[in-house]
Amino acid sequence: MSKIAVIGLVGNSAFLSVDEFHKGGETVVAKDIHFEPGGKGFNQAVAASRMGASVSFLGAVGNDYYREVLDFCQKEGIYSDLKIKDGNTAYASIITNSAGDTRVTVFGGVYLTKEDVDSFAEEISSSDILLLNNEVLEEVNVRAMEIAKKSGTKIILNPAPARELCPYILENVDLFTPNEFEASVLEEKQNLIITLGGKGCFIKETNDRVDAFLSGKVVDTTGAGDTFNGALATMLSKGESIRKSVEIATVAAGISVTGKYAVSSIPKKEEIQKFYQF
Repeated sequence: MSKIAVIGLVGNSAFLSVDEFHKGGETVVAKDIHFEPGGKGFNQAVAASRMGASVSFLGAVGNDYYREVLDFCQKEGIYSDLKIKDGNTAYASIITNSAGDTRVTVFGGVYLTKEDVDSFAEEISSSDILLLNNEVLEEVNVRAMEIAKKSGTKIILNPAPARELCPYILENVDLFTPNEFEASVLEEKQNLIITLGGKGCFIKETNDRVDAFLSGKVVDTTGAGDTFNGALATMLSKGESIRKSVEIATVAAGISVTGKYAVSSIPKKEEIQKFYQF
């Protein structure tokens, strides 16, 4: 079985559905509300686990949300190394309109430090792939990458949210997975898979384009990128080619946008195989 180590933010997410977004100082009444754990790294870990990978996740939580996250990880079959900190766990408010577009506001909450990574070193070293994103401090990613490089673990960085990256990260990441905006700060790099939303993906190194996949009406795009990254990492860890891995990840993301919310809409391997056999 392929093994993936994921480091990232985890917190409580509140989803509200509206017909139209606010205009100016307008008050809009939501049609419903839903709560679930979330965060880029957490969503990616769930996506990889549902694809059949053995997944380890490192994140920081406050006492206010520790039990919920732990229980969810156990239910999903994810090994979790949760660092309990003083303070509130991260929180996100996601508002979705009738077209499936979203507006997100995030409270960062408690956070990991580079020292927290050391207890996770064995999980990184024994994994095929280390999957990272920019919702943690840069020092956390650097420390994790140093461990990965020593053990030969491949490194994928989803550089979201966009920020300037230090030379060490730019030189040592094996594969970047930015969207079009995030790719603008990586123009000199060739090892990019650029996600283009409804236009699909672009594999820069081979100048190859993969069309978007959609299995039904777009309901909610939240977490589609995380689903893509988790599925991509899983397929690459199994030794699949970049092209095939991207195709499968695109199908996974295309399924996810037809369901509500983020974690709730991440498909399992069997759902993806209805549209793409692997």
